[in-house]
Amino acid sequence: MPEELPRWSTMEGDCLSCMKYLMFVFNFFIFLGGACLLAIGIWVMVDPTGFREIVAANPLLLTGAYILLAMGGLLF
Repeated sequence: MPEELPRWSTMEGDCLSCMKYLMFVFNFFIFLGGACLLAIGIWVMVDPTGFREIVAANPLLLTGAYILLAMGGLLF
């Protein structure tokens, strides 16, 4: 007759499996967020008509665009 595993052993395995999948999902969302920040930062820097006039009027916004690029690159 095969030995049965204790109940806490199977519950621990289920919990670790759940944590593994939750970690995958959260890392995927962080990856998507980094890609979005990177895309917005690149869009602000290269768009010749839309944001150039706004960014040229306030140099602080140019710093914000560089921060978006840096944070997006780090998260991506």
